[in-house]
Amino acid sequence: MSHALKQVFNKDKTFRPKRKFEPGTQRFELHKKAQASLNAGLDLKVAVQLPPGEEQNDWVAVHVVDFFNRINLIYGTISDYCTEQSCPVMSGGPKYEYRWQDEHKYRKPTALSAPQYMNLLMDWIEVQINNEDIFPTNVGTPFPKNFLPVVKKILSRLFRVFVHVYIHHFDRITQMGSEAHVNTCYKHFYYFVKEFNLIDTKELEPLVSVWVGSGCA
Repeated sequence: MSHALKQVFNKDKTFRPKRKFEPGTQRFELHKKAQASLNAGLDLKVAVQLPPGEEQNDWVAVHVVDFFNRINLIYGTISDYCTEQSCPVMSGGPKYEYRWQDEHKYRKPTALSAPQYMNLLMDWIEVQINNEDIFPTNVGTPFPKNFLPVVKKILSRLFRVFVHVYIHHFDRITQMGSEAHVNTCYKHFYYFVKEFNLIDTKELEPLVSVWVGSGCA
């Protein structure tokens, strides 16, 4: 990795603090297993598959946290260029506008600037993945019935970060020489959500041209 790239992906550039797995826990071991597959250079389509003998919800939980860490890192590298002035609307080009909705302040879908949306999104995901009732960390504690619906919502919203970065800030990613890293992260994410049917195909449409253009279709 070049010196410039080391600076780009320095942990201090993370948009939000990384969520870590506690050593000695089952999730930590699964996380190591997932990382070992990636580091071994396995085909990403194979790397995302559920390892024999493992529970799918555990595997999904580990990846959701990992994608959160990676994507907020990617956004952190361009966040100085994603401002109220440059990105007054959270969008993915002229065809796609993303509005924020939650159970508190924004009960109806509300148009926000991209940085406002990103801040609310990362705060909301942190709350979900740190909630033991949704993402239990103790071995033997069952996942709740709403686990997969929450996961699907998290991943569909994280996908919007990719859309915004690719369509509005990829020139900056290219200038930093980090497009290969971002492309690999996106491919990993794409194969994972397709493997476990976690995002509707229609929602993935904004980046179909990126996917085809990268020769991965």
